[in-house]
Amino acid sequence: MAKVAVYNMEGAEVESIELNDSVFGVEINEHLVHMAVLQQLANNRQGTQKAKTRSEVRGGGRKPWRQKGTGHARQGSTRAPQWTGGGMVFAPTPRDYSFKINKKEKRIALKSVLTSKVSEEKFVVVDDLKLDEIKTKKFVEVLNNLKTNKALVVLEDMNKNVIASAKNIHTVKTAQVNELNVYDVLKYDTVIVTKAAVKNIEEVYA
Repeated sequence: MAKVAVYNMEGAEVESIELNDSVFGVEINEHLVHMAVLQQLANNRQGTQKAKTRSEVRGGGRKPWRQKGTGHARQGSTRAPQWTGGGMVFAPTPRDYSFKINKKEKRIALKSVLTSKVSEEKFVVVDDLKLDEIKTKKFVEVLNNLKTNKALVVLEDMNKNVIASAKNIHTVKTAQVNELNVYDVLKYDTVIVTKAAVKNIEEVYA
């Protein structure tokens, strides 16, 4: 089992804990990590783009000029794609980009990225994260004490003061254990996790 230091909000090391190897010490599966990120990005796409083809554009029912004898190229409609105001060739239509990967593969992918953060020493455990009031400045101090500024902060419960204090910091995102996902773990340089949240992660994913 890998040992990691536990820090307080002042950045001082207070103890160390052992991490469960079945969650934080697995063999990294890059393919499943890639698939999990692709799935999350695809599922977030709206897919509402739409343009009209020549059959959908209003007008153009009359032939603009006779077939022969004008010196112009022959034309059948003013709504053909080469005309201004005409329809679009191969116009995009609304579609669903989402796809599924199974639950077991998702879990392996998440364990892989958590293992990667631990091995890179980008996994910071704090004994507790509690703020008496909503104060962005105070939360920035905590981040400075932990020597990070771009972080995913994983909480064990709905800690409103911490969540609200971190909301205005664009390089920080807060999440509860049940909201953990591969994309966010990879996106942020450091994962800051409360000691209680580590226990919850091990209970859910071990």
